[in-house]
Amino acid sequence: MKRQIKDLIPQETIENKILRIRNKKVLLDRDLANLYNVSTKALNQAVKRNLSRFPDMFMFQLTRSGRNKPVTNCDRFKLLKHSSSLPFAFTEQGVAMLSSVLKSERAIQVNIQIMILFTKLREIILTNRDLQRKIEDMEKKYDQQFQVVFDAIKQLLIKPEKPKKRIGFHQH
Repeated sequence: MKRQIKDLIPQETIENKILRIRNKKVLLDRDLANLYNVSTKALNQAVKRNLSRFPDMFMFQLTRSGRNKPVTNCDRFKLLKHSSSLPFAFTEQGVAMLSSVLKSERAIQVNIQIMILFTKLREIILTNRDLQRKIEDMEKKYDQQFQVVFDAIKQLLIKPEKPKKRIGFHQH
């Protein structure tokens, strides 16, 4: 009998909570607690009771300077700015391990959703790399007249940078 996966949380909500810290895609403890509908304190206590399940590659604690980066870049971390505790960041494997620590049905369903999303993100990255490699192979085969086309396609594959907001008063 196949179990139905419940979408408790919209995919975009989870996507927006995934951060890139120390070259890893992670979710912070406060965001996970929010998704699981538990307090951050309860989540961290459950983790600390089972610390042997969370090696450094599954979970790490942010440093003060590491904490300041998300605080300055995301409005939702304003409360972290003055917090005395440093947040924990969970990698994909750490999130998977949380399902063995948090026993609620909601935690299980949310974990399934997060795992599906991480898998989709990985597939998108691999597809993009494969496409880029194929374009480079084609470039080698064809002459200069197609270079403009290849350059345009490469530009489409590059993720656009978000413009930085100017601080202070400025006239239009």
